[in-house]
Amino acid sequence: MKKITKAVFPVAGFGSRFLPATKASPKEMLPIVDKPLIQYATEEAIAAGITDLIFVTGRSKRAIEDHFDKAYELENQLELRGKTELLKMARSVVPENVSCIYIRQQEALGLGHAVLCARPVIGNEAFAVILADDLIRAEPPALKQMMDVYDHYNSSVLAVQEVPRNQTNQYGVVKGRVWEKGIHKLEGIVEKPRPEEAPSTLGVVGRYILTPRIFDHLQVIQAGSGGEIQLTDAIARLLLKEQVLAYEFQGKRFDCGSKMGYLEATVEYALKHPELSADFRSYLQKLDLAE
Repeated sequence: MKKITKAVFPVAGFGSRFLPATKASPKEMLPIVDKPLIQYATEEAIAAGITDLIFVTGRSKRAIEDHFDKAYELENQLELRGKTELLKMARSVVPENVSCIYIRQQEALGLGHAVLCARPVIGNEAFAVILADDLIRAEPPALKQMMDVYDHYNSSVLAVQEVPRNQTNQYGVVKGRVWEKGIHKLEGIVEKPRPEEAPSTLGVVGRYILTPRIFDHLQVIQAGSGGEIQLTDAIARLLLKEQVLAYEFQGKRFDCGSKMGYLEATVEYALKHPELSADFRSYLQKLDLAE
């Protein structure tokens, strides 16, 4: 079984929930303290052994490519001024053994279409998909946990967590039977079901490990919910042909696609930041929250 070394990052979305901040800047470049969301996602992938970062981009996403590119002028200035720690930080955004690949998604046809765009680069290999909107703080990283499940069962793996039943219409929701603690063998999956129709309260969050057979299904399915090619619909077809597992990862997820989730992540990551935690905690304690 070949080791998974490729991860797809669908980053072509408009980020309309964060307008006007995302009018000219990608939502994936929104910072949590001092790093953009997309960097947290790539760091998680690299920690899991990924060496090929495949970004499926759209128009106005150039800032993402620039962020992961070499910044000659910046590095030269930092070196001349003797700012070695900042220089090291700038150069470590992408380790030397990691490659960045960019593919343009020319039409906004949904997550399934974005994943399909990566097929020429993925080829006949299993691969990961990471949505930067879902920031997960976990040790070991959530994708590494999923890699261990994949290595053991040689099956596609979806990250899931319990969600409030009244929020099932915001998730792909799975139906399955318990395989072992925290792992479910899928029997079905539905995109954004109404609460009264949801098969469970296990919602899929932005981490997937998929076998290459998923591309065959993405190629032929019709547009589904929202007029988009849904990855969920392709997974529903895939599990009729091969085993698919749902994994309840250990860690805390922040929905940074929402303003509330983004603010929660900012506060909690600031409280864990090695340089800021003490001062920031003191500041929060002094706030008059009654104002």
